[in-house]
Amino acid sequence: MNLFKHKFFKPFKNIFILILVAFAIWMLFFDANSWVIHHELNTEIKDLENEKEYYKKEIEKDNKILKELSTEEGLEKFAREEYYMKRDNEEIFIIEYEDSLKQEE
Repeated sequence: MNLFKHKFFKPFKNIFILILVAFAIWMLFFDANSWVIHHELNTEIKDLENEKEYYKKEIEKDNKILKELSTEEGLEKFAREEYYMKRDNEEIFIIEYEDSLKQEE
């Protein structure tokens, strides 16, 4: 039984079709500029662009915070809220609610 007598393999008797199929397979999968590599690179580019947008937003947020901290009032507010600093003639009372405390299990 010869495989090339089957109807499915009849077009593959033509050498030009064989070369065209081999060339297409080579270009899609094995070449240095293959479709697979292009797809991976395009995915990486999209990920990097998303990361770039994220960092731009973070830079804007940080610049806003720096602008607030550059004033005397902003710096005092930050020191009072984050480091519980006080003036000499003041007392600080920290009120914590039960639902805001970390509970050990």
